[in-house]
Amino acid sequence: MKASRWLPLLCAVACASSPATKPAPDREQAAKKPGGLGIPVQYEKLSNGLKVVISPDHTAPLAVVAIYYGIGFRIEPRDRTGFAHLFEHMMFQGSQNLGKMEFIKMVQSNGGLLNGSTRFDFTNYFEIVPANTLETMLWGEADRMRGLAVTQDNLTNQQGVVKSEVRVNVLNRPYGGFPWLDMPQHANKNWHNAHNFYGDLTDLDHATLADVQAFFHQYYTPNNAALVVSGDLDYEQTEAWIKKYFAAIPRGPDPVRPDLTEPRQDQEIRVEKVDPLADRPAFAVAYHVPDRNTPEFYAFAMLHEVLLDGHDSALFQKLVQDSKLTGELSGGVNLLGNQFDYAGPMLWIVNAVHDKDKTVDQMVAAIDEVIEPLRAQPINASTLSRARVKMRAQLYDMVEGFFGFGRADLLASFALFDNDPERINRLEGELMKVTPELIQKTAQEYLRPTNRTILTLKAGK
Repeated sequence: MKASRWLPLLCAVACASSPATKPAPDREQAAKKPGGLGIPVQYEKLSNGLKVVISPDHTAPLAVVAIYYGIGFRIEPRDRTGFAHLFEHMMFQGSQNLGKMEFIKMVQSNGGLLNGSTRFDFTNYFEIVPANTLETMLWGEADRMRGLAVTQDNLTNQQGVVKSEVRVNVLNRPYGGFPWLDMPQHANKNWHNAHNFYGDLTDLDHATLADVQAFFHQYYTPNNAALVVSGDLDYEQTEAWIKKYFAAIPRGPDPVRPDLTEPRQDQEIRVEKVDPLADRPAFAVAYHVPDRNTPEFYAFAMLHEVLLDGHDSALFQKLVQDSKLTGELSGGVNLLGNQFDYAGPMLWIVNAVHDKDKTVDQMVAAIDEVIEPLRAQPINASTLSRARVKMRAQLYDMVEGFFGFGRADLLASFALFDNDPERINRLEGELMKVTPELIQKTAQEYLRPTNRTILTLKAGK
C-alpha cells in the first residue's frame, strides 16, 4: 500500500473529524517514558491472554487500530503451507455480525483506510480512522476474532484468489519473488525458514473446511494476538471499549512456536535461478544477521546505515557511482518489514539488476572491497557519527510513518514477540551506544564470506 495514495483522504479526515472524548492527561503523563522517543505506553494482558497496548498521540484527530496474530509464513505447519497467507484473505470474508466484505465497507464509509499483510512471524490487520469512530473499529475487529465466517463458499473463493495472486506476483512476473522469496530457500537450512512462503499450491488445493477451521481456532485466538490502539484517544474510554468487546472472547490452545534456529553457516553458497520473463540479469547476496536485541543486533543496524542506506552509503558509492556496475542497489534486513518487526533468524540482503556485460564476480569483488576494511579495523569517528544521524532519522521516520501506523507496528511487534512494548523507547539508546569496536567485531563474524549466499538470476529462457 502506497501512503501517498491515501494522503488526500487522510487530510480530509484530519480536518473534518474530532476526538470522541477528551484525553486523560494524568494517566497519559504517567505513561510517558523519559528519554528516547518518549512514547506513552500503557500495557496489560486481559484474562484471556490478549496483549493490549494503548498509546495516545494528539497530533491529529486520527486513531490507529492494529491487531497482530502470532502466525506468519514460517510458523505454519509443514502440511499447511500457504495457510497463513490464505487467512489474510479469509479475514475479510465476513464474521458473526458482518457479511462478506462488510468490514471493508464499514471502515471506508467512516472515512478510514485499512489493510492486512502476512509476514515472516505474524499476520496483521490495521485501520486508520477518524478518532470518533474508534469504538466501531474495535467492535469490528472483535467480531471477526470471535467468529470468522469460515465457510466452504468462502474457502473455495479465497483458494482461487490466493492462487491467482501467486501467479500474478511471482510465477508470471519478471523478477517475481526475487530476492525476498527465493533467497531464504537457499540460505537457510531449517525447513520453517527455507520453504516456499507463498505455499505449495497443492496444500491449498487439498485444504478441507475442517483443516481451515482448525487453523483458525489454533492461531486466531486472543492468547496468540497483540492489540494496539494509538492516536487521539482517551485512556479510560479506550480501555473500557477494549474490555467490553474483547475480554469475553475465549482463549484458545496455547500456541507452540516451532524451533526456528539456524546452524552457523561456515561455507559460501552459490546458486542460480533462470527467469524466462526477465530482460536483464540480477544478483543478490545474503548474510545471516545477529539475534534480535543483542548488542551485535544493534551494531549490525549501524553497519546497514554505513553500507547500504542511501546514496551516501559505501556500497552505493562503490557499485553505482564509482564502478558503474549497476544503476541501482537495494536491500536490508527483513525485506517484508523493518529491522525490528520480526522474530527469529533473518538475512541481510543486497540485490540489484545489472547489464549483461557485468558479472556477479565483479559485483561480489566490489562488495568485498567495501566490507573488508570494516572487518580489519574500527570505523572512524566521522563515519560512525554520520551513521548515528541516519539511524536516528530512520527511527523517527519509522515511528511517524503512514499516519502513525509505524508506531503501532513497533508496539505490536514488541508486545507480541518480547512481551515488552516499552522497548520502543529504548531503541534509540541501544543504537546510539554502539561503539566502533563492536561494529568491527560484528562485521568480522557476520560479514565474512563464509556466512553468505550468492544468488544469480539469469535472464531469458
